[in-house]
Amino acid sequence: MDLIKAADEVRKNAYAPYSGFRVGAALRAASGRVHSGCNVENIAYPEGTCAEAGAIAAMIAAGETSFVEIAVIADGPEPVAPCGGCRQKLLEFADPAATVTMATVAGKSLTMRVAELLPGAFDSSQMGDA
Repeated sequence: MDLIKAADEVRKNAYAPYSGFRVGAALRAASGRVHSGCNVENIAYPEGTCAEAGAIAAMIAAGETSFVEIAVIADGPEPVAPCGGCRQKLLEFADPAATVTMATVAGKSLTMRVAELLPGAFDSSQMGDA
């Protein structure tokens, strides 16, 4: 399954009445199954959820805990990058070689590894024996 197409399909279901900025994400779990999510806004802005978080939640709900690639798409002039919080969420569940493809509905795209999106990330190795 083409992840950009899957992300674009779910993007159409985004609930974005305040910003009008619809985002879709689709990830391929380590099993090969595809899980997707879209942004869901709330009038109390910080209470909304991002598309990447929705895709991760769908993966976890399906009993999986790792992904190998994710695509994120929005109708912007340039490929949309995940926010800081989503970068941390992606790192938590990414296979070490996982890639993130950021795309526009007009066909522009940029692919990076998850580690490139969040250099110097906080991870479990920093917690010591906690």
